[in-house]
Amino acid sequence: MFLGEFEYRIDEKGRLPIPPKFREELRGGVALTPGIEKCINAYPLAEWSKLASELTTASVPRSNLRRLNRAIFATAFTLSMDGQGRIVLPPPLREYASIKDEAIVIGVSSYLELWNREQWQEEKAISQEQAWQIIESLERH
Repeated sequence: MFLGEFEYRIDEKGRLPIPPKFREELRGGVALTPGIEKCINAYPLAEWSKLASELTTASVPRSNLRRLNRAIFATAFTLSMDGQGRIVLPPPLREYASIKDEAIVIGVSSYLELWNREQWQEEKAISQEQAWQIIESLERH
């Protein structure tokens, strides 16, 4: 399970260190995709395979499924960590998430999100503010 928040610098070659406590789980490779909230999602390959299976068999109209699959798979990258536990962030994803020379890596249970610092601070504030409202709505059902 991925938990926590970590801040890292990105080197001149676009490499981002993965937090040491997550490296073993990502040793088999990682899939990077654009996140909905202008971040980068990073999945262990096993988790990515499960998600990919769900996306290709979802019960939505075929035209919507084709568009969804194009949006997800055409913008995804699979890669491996180097010997020092770093991944190279592909330029299109860095641009999408506005990540330049530093990134915030957060654990989100089964995957990681990579954020621009300012955008993460904004999203974190919104998420924390709304979390209790969401929890309370869950308790009523």
